[in-house]
Amino acid sequence: MLLWGTAARAEPTHGGRIERARAVTVAGGPDEPLPEIHVAGDLPTLLLFSTPIQKKTLTFDESRIRVLDAGELSVIVQAVTDLKEGERHEMGVFFADGRAPSRAAFVLVTDPTEVDTRINVRRSEPLAAPCPSEAQPRVPQPEDFVLLGYVGEEGVSVTPIKDVEDEAQGLKATSGLFYRGQGWALVSLKIKNQSTQPKRSPREAMFTRTLGSSLQARVVVDGEGVIKPGGFGRVLAVVDAPMLSTDTHFTLELRGDDGRSLRVPDLRFPKFVMGGEQ
Repeated sequence: MLLWGTAARAEPTHGGRIERARAVTVAGGPDEPLPEIHVAGDLPTLLLFSTPIQKKTLTFDESRIRVLDAGELSVIVQAVTDLKEGERHEMGVFFADGRAPSRAAFVLVTDPTEVDTRINVRRSEPLAAPCPSEAQPRVPQPEDFVLLGYVGEEGVSVTPIKDVEDEAQGLKATSGLFYRGQGWALVSLKIKNQSTQPKRSPREAMFTRTLGSSLQARVVVDGEGVIKPGGFGRVLAVVDAPMLSTDTHFTLELRGDDGRSLRVPDLRFPKFVMGGEQ
């Protein structure tokens, strides 16, 4: 019997339902229907994935569905009670590698005659690999930041940063903002490269302090990654840390491939304040 895959076994349960183990393929796009999984209130359903998942991104209706366990390659679910006729609940989770399809989603229902005890989850393969010029990256959505754990109950705090100019280095930083979320912080600066200076590509960023260890940051340059003579560029310095001190003063140092550095002193990680006020 075929239904989004091939049934591997069929055995009657004590409740009269047939137990099934089968394979399903996740929807490859929004126009494809979601695979249907038959769950019950008296028997768990094991979903085995062919590639790792981000278990923190798992979404489901907790009032009607229980997740008994979730790992790198598996999820065990069970209905709180048998779902009523016509009752349908979506459950979804993102894959760890981010390639399309990036999310596995299912519709959970209760069938009076059968229950899925094991589901092997497969990902559809693209018919043909697109040319690099045609490949379109997935556009991040606001919900991704919550599902991936970058924004928690305290939200995101933002504080302004004073302008900094270093005439000797031929650099100036304006429009600075310091963002802080759940386990991460980000400094956004608008950098001007003086017209008498060579082009600049920021490569390294470091949060340093007088006492204690420094924090290495990732550098992201908006646009082409090069700030031309007399031009502007938006530069982001991102640091990941589970515990961020709000009382310690840091200096952000941005180093470029041309040997020049720009220092932004007297930075403190923003504090979380209810209502968004600092």
